[in-house]
Order: sequence, then structure tokens, then C-alpha cells
Amino acid sequence: MSVTVVATPEDGLLVPAGQLTALLRGLGAEWLRWGTDPQLGLDQATLQALARILTDLADQVDAECIGLASRTD
Repeated sequence: MSVTVVATPEDGLLVPAGQLTALLRGLGAEWLRWGTDPQLGLDQATLQALARILTDLADQVDAECIGLASRTD
């Protein structure tokens, strides 16, 4: 997966929200796939909790962006 990064004049970095949320959700899904490999010996509960945190963060970013887009200031 590639992510577009834009540099600002103040040396900050901007990432499109849709790409950020896709990255977060994709990473969580990959962790869950790792958990299906018994040879890795990863703890299912921990992987599920971490994946859920990433999904919740992606949901929060989506909600914030929707809120910003719907403002009529």
C-alpha cells in the first residue's frame, strides 16, 4: 500500500484521511491474519485488541472528517 505524503512549508506532513484510515484498517487486518498462523504463536486476544484499537482510531478520523466537511462556517 502506498500513501501520499505532502510536506507543508512549516516542515509538517499531511496524509489524505482516506489513505490514513485505509492504512490503519489494513494494518489491523494484517495483524489478524498473522494470528491465524499457529507457527507464529501470537496471542489472539492481544491481536484482536490491537486491531480493534486501530479500527476505532480509523472510525474516529472518519467521524472527525465528516464533521469538518459538514461545517457551514
